[in-house]
Amino acid sequence: MAIYKNCSCRDEESGRRLGKSCPKLHGRGSQRWSTTHGRWAYQLELPPHADGRRRNPLRRSGFPTLADAEAELDHACGLLALDADPGVRRQITELMLATLKATRQLPPVEEVRRKVRTGQDLNRQITVGEWLGEFLKRKRRIDETTRRLYATHIRLYLDPYLGGIRLDRLRVSDVAGMFDAIEEFNDVITAARASGDPEQLAGVKYRRPVGARTMHSIRATLRHALNIAIKQDRLLDFNPAAVVELPVAVRPRPVVWSEERVTQWHADHARHLATQDGRSALAAYISAPRPSPVMVWTPVQTSAFLDHARSHRLFALFRLIALRGLRRGEAVGLRWRDVNAAAGVIGVHWQITQLGWTPIQGKPKTDASDRTIAVDAETLAALQAHRARQARERLALGEDWIDTGFAFTDELGRPLHPQYVTDQFYLLVYEAGLPPIRLHDLRHGAASLMLAAGVELKVVQETLGHVSSTFTRDTYTSVFPEVAAAAAESTAALVSSSRRPSGPRRLRVVWPGLTGR
Repeated sequence: MAIYKNCSCRDEESGRRLGKSCPKLHGRGSQRWSTTHGRWAYQLELPPHADGRRRNPLRRSGFPTLADAEAELDHACGLLALDADPGVRRQITELMLATLKATRQLPPVEEVRRKVRTGQDLNRQITVGEWLGEFLKRKRRIDETTRRLYATHIRLYLDPYLGGIRLDRLRVSDVAGMFDAIEEFNDVITAARASGDPEQLAGVKYRRPVGARTMHSIRATLRHALNIAIKQDRLLDFNPAAVVELPVAVRPRPVVWSEERVTQWHADHARHLATQDGRSALAAYISAPRPSPVMVWTPVQTSAFLDHARSHRLFALFRLIALRGLRRGEAVGLRWRDVNAAAGVIGVHWQITQLGWTPIQGKPKTDASDRTIAVDAETLAALQAHRARQARERLALGEDWIDTGFAFTDELGRPLHPQYVTDQFYLLVYEAGLPPIRLHDLRHGAASLMLAAGVELKVVQETLGHVSSTFTRDTYTSVFPEVAAAAAESTAALVSSSRRPSGPRRLRVVWPGLTGR
């Protein structure tokens, strides 16, 4: 280990650089080195290779002052002193040399210390984008819907904004900056749509503003990928995605279609319809503004829908969703072998979901979703009538019938496409003249109907297939106006019944320290 001066002077005869042998570098008197000529350098012996071969010393030059050279030499010595293990010291040495070659600077001591303490591979350099690709390859035991969600988040957001950053240098500010950029682009989309300018609209075609819930989902994907990098590969010792603050993702609460809201909606729909040139009445009906993204029918409106849908070949399916709260994929995936008419129950053990446009069959996503639920007698009767109709269709078709075992099929016996069920639902709602809701809102309504009927929250939770009753209460419950009014009257009646017939008794208050009549 040594600190010295050198320069770029050359020998006049040979043309070779003189380096530290230049006579101009030597000082006068007590000064060893010239104060005006040359620049400072240092030399440091490095640990040998794994096979014992001597490694060339680390030589660094070009420092303007002695203090600068001493500071970097101390830095290098501090890195080599982090661990006495020869293997670790070799890794530190290779990291130092690679970092100097790439950045002309030594790696930070604290960063290397954290890596050494957590047992990370010091010489594996991987970008965030490369790790996200590796992460997606490793997720082999997830359903295709989740895989597609991860891939979409990586393709649209994580890779474009963070992909080029080295994984071990990803900071909280980088992740926060990504979400700031997403919010800025939201403003661009909103402004383009408000302007109506074709050129501006062309730049945001097929793009929608990213809401708070989607941002939380994007962060969850990144956090999960980084957790694996920490726990499995030890590429990180801190997850920057875990501490980034995002806007609160408020889940929309269901709103009931009261008479006042229905009246207002008809007026708004009439104005909306006047602006929908060239669109069908059904399309305009579905896209008309609503008081809330999640709307729930009253019991009277739900009954009116079921009455109108009674002659439809999917009546039993819609009744199951409206009264038992099945998800669309669970209703479409119901199999006859899971219907036990004698016990009055059905098993929700299979589903048909949608990946893009492609139907995907499989088991329910969670253990709570895989369940057995009770079914009322009228719904069982509807299922039996549906099975009889299916048997007639099968008999009429003969050998051309495709036996899939599903309760709800097309006329050839094939399983239904989930989107077909949604389209039929919207058509029935439109024909019935009811205020519009989504097919999934029937599930919200089923929870509200059960709670209004006095069913315990735990039973509602298990019927819907939720893990937590808190989630059921916060997400899938609404209070019908008539139920709220009845609750208010019941509360008031309880107080009124507690009054004494002779009227309230007058109380005498005696204050301490005071006397009087």
